[in-house]
Amino acid sequence: MTAPYCSRSPSLNVDCAGKVWTLTLNRPDKRNALSAELVEALIAAVQAAEQAQANLLILRGEGRNFSAGFDFSDYEQQSEGDLVLRFIRIETLLQRLAHTPCATLALAHGQNFGAGVDLIAVCRQRVASTDARFRMPGLQFGLALGTGRLAALVGGQQAHQLLAGSQIFDVAKAEQLGFINDIQEPDAWPAVIEQAQQTAGLLDATSRAYLHQLTGCPQQADRDMAALVRSASAPGLKQRIAAFRQAAKS
Repeated sequence: MTAPYCSRSPSLNVDCAGKVWTLTLNRPDKRNALSAELVEALIAAVQAAEQAQANLLILRGEGRNFSAGFDFSDYEQQSEGDLVLRFIRIETLLQRLAHTPCATLALAHGQNFGAGVDLIAVCRQRVASTDARFRMPGLQFGLALGTGRLAALVGGQQAHQLLAGSQIFDVAKAEQLGFINDIQEPDAWPAVIEQAQQTAGLLDATSRAYLHQLTGCPQQADRDMAALVRSASAPGLKQRIAAFRQAAKS
């Protein structure tokens, strides 16, 4: 019998119930911001779930929200090269989830920003509670992360409007755009999970992989990574982040 998977990081709780793996971001004091440690734990957990031939991967957040996105708390102590690498690893995580043969379900609530919204967007089923809010401000500091995937999900014109104005959009708008598939309160999530589990069990991993490849945009992966690297590696990343954070406080 295979031993249960154990996350190497306290920032990620992993629950394996048969073919269903639940990955819970566990940094509620930081609003589940994506630290380097949490990103690596997520990548490792997704890889382990694939190796275990899981049918369904569920992503959710502990505490008041799903995820506040990139963890800026120590960015001033890091070099620009270190920051670029962190963004690359986030894109690596997003691509891993976007192209996994597992079915994926995001359960979102609360205030969600940046890479946290990207993490929701890459899941094929996306359910949110009525208190959920979303914002993707990366382009305000020159970062092209998730832009192409958002456009593929909601359409180029809608993505342009959301990103150009760094708009906060609520769950009703998210459902209208197709960013969210369904609005359900957390007390209804067990039923959502049960239905997702039943649906995921209808296809084997090979069939799901074919389905995802033929209905997705696999050719977009290299373009997304290239855009991210070019934007993040432009000189002055730390200054752009500082200016963005200062403007957000004013």
